[in-house]
Amino acid sequence: MPFVAAAPLADVPDGGALAVEIGGQEIALVRDGDDVYAVRDECSHASIPLSEGEVDGCEIECWLHGSRFDVRTGTPLNLPATEAVPTYSTQIEGDTVMVDLSTPRS
Repeated sequence: MPFVAAAPLADVPDGGALAVEIGGQEIALVRDGDDVYAVRDECSHASIPLSEGEVDGCEIECWLHGSRFDVRTGTPLNLPATEAVPTYSTQIEGDTVMVDLSTPRS
């Protein structure tokens, strides 16, 4: 699957996250200034939507137990999460965030 439209760039809050569904998959788009990252919208520890958590730069925190993940790599940064969340390549075309779900990284 090539890059597909995920959301207008203006809908992704700077320093925040936006939940979107692409091809039946729940994805959290996370914006840090000019950079937008895409991660599976599910904490690997407790199956909670990461898009509902706090964003700090390139980190997103699960609101339930406080696990933080690096949105660039999906790597958990603290316990209780020990497994990475899949991340996906993104690009901006015009004013649209595009995501490639064909090659998840985790």
